[in-house]
Amino acid sequence: MSLLPQKKEYTYEEWLELDNNEDTELIDGIVYYMWDRTQNGMNSGPSRRHMDVQRELVLAIGKCLETKKCRLYFQPFVVKLSKKTTVRPDIAVICDESKLNDRGCVGAPDLIIEILSLSNATNDMWVKYNYYLMASVKEYWIVDPTKNEVTVYILKDGKYHGTWYSEKDILPVTTLPGCEIDLSVIFAK
Repeated sequence: MSLLPQKKEYTYEEWLELDNNEDTELIDGIVYYMWDRTQNGMNSGPSRRHMDVQRELVLAIGKCLETKKCRLYFQPFVVKLSKKTTVRPDIAVICDESKLNDRGCVGAPDLIIEILSLSNATNDMWVKYNYYLMASVKEYWIVDPTKNEVTVYILKDGKYHGTWYSEKDILPVTTLPGCEIDLSVIFAK
């Protein structure tokens, strides 16, 4: 994730008005590109592996939602966490439809999944982790498609409690009771 050259801090409303904001996020009023820029200034975007894992997760969670009122969204879906922080998680599940508007979600989704890439790993593991904790996201997954691992953080008593899962595990989705994800399917090559 790289910093967009800027002269001031932005609010959510100002960020919405920026040209080409589709590949940016707003963190504490600072605009960041979601992906590193190539030498010619183009957005490098996610890898094919990243997109394969994302697709499998969307399909698996989507199946779980067939009998639930929750909604599943994926990038470039916008989540406004505060007046100066807006993110585009790889996957978000929102069970409170009052948080949804035409632009995305206002407030904390029930589940956020971020899939690591070389350009965003530090941001997802540390920066977003803290913002998701402050916003009270109930369940936060960090998916590592190169190691075939998922770290799941569950919010309890204002703190995240983490559990690690490998490609051999069945991962229970805490915020969606009865939903289990077979990680061998998610990480199949």
